[in-house]
Amino acid sequence: MRGLRALVLVVCGLAAGACAYGPPTRESLAARDPYEQMNRDTLKFNAKIDKYFVIPTVGLYFVLVPEPGRKGVHNFLGNLSLPIIFVNDMLQGEVTRGAQSVGRFVINSSLGLGGFLDPATKMGIPGHGEDMGQTFAVWGAKEGPYLVLPFFGPSNPRDAAGLALDWTIDPTNFIHMKQHVWWAAGRGYFTLLDLRSQTWETVQGIQRNSVDYYASLRRFYRQYRAEQIRNGRSAQAPAGLPDF
Repeated sequence: MRGLRALVLVVCGLAAGACAYGPPTRESLAARDPYEQMNRDTLKFNAKIDKYFVIPTVGLYFVLVPEPGRKGVHNFLGNLSLPIIFVNDMLQGEVTRGAQSVGRFVINSSLGLGGFLDPATKMGIPGHGEDMGQTFAVWGAKEGPYLVLPFFGPSNPRDAAGLALDWTIDPTNFIHMKQHVWWAAGRGYFTLLDLRSQTWETVQGIQRNSVDYYASLRRFYRQYRAEQIRNGRSAQAPAGLPDF
């Protein structure tokens, strides 16, 4: 699965505002968005999922699960994503970050009671996110046109392919269990709840401050992904990275 910060954008894609569906603009046509009308229709569909499923279940999640419990769920899901993060660290040649991922997984899986606690951070081993979409970008793959995926929200062909490959290499998919489908569904469900509970204020801020929510979301996604690909380094992308 994607790292938490990247998946925040998935949740943003499920949110909808009254101003989300303004008419296409010249700016949008110049922003490599040839599928804008289809994207806007998909965003409307995602808005219905948000209204009738996501918001009610997140509200119930807040009522039934106290903050320490929600923090534990967040830590556990983050720990499950560390093997995928490690693979992408190494594919990008980020040996130091890869070592951090291994250290966090070992410490949090043991001292952290299976990942529900996060002693690694207190020990000076910070967390980070990586996914195959970022790896493709480091390898020089262009992002392609902007896409809004059903359920998953903002993306592009490169990141969509990366999302599928991350799922394929997820080691939990190779664990033989009788109820694997229910495990995968439960993990996805709680990932959604975790993300939505942590990004509610961010999503509301984008909606309130946007004349055209769709265009704002598209711009936010591209800028945020560019920042993730740089891993916090200088805004000047090295040779071979896509031009955002």
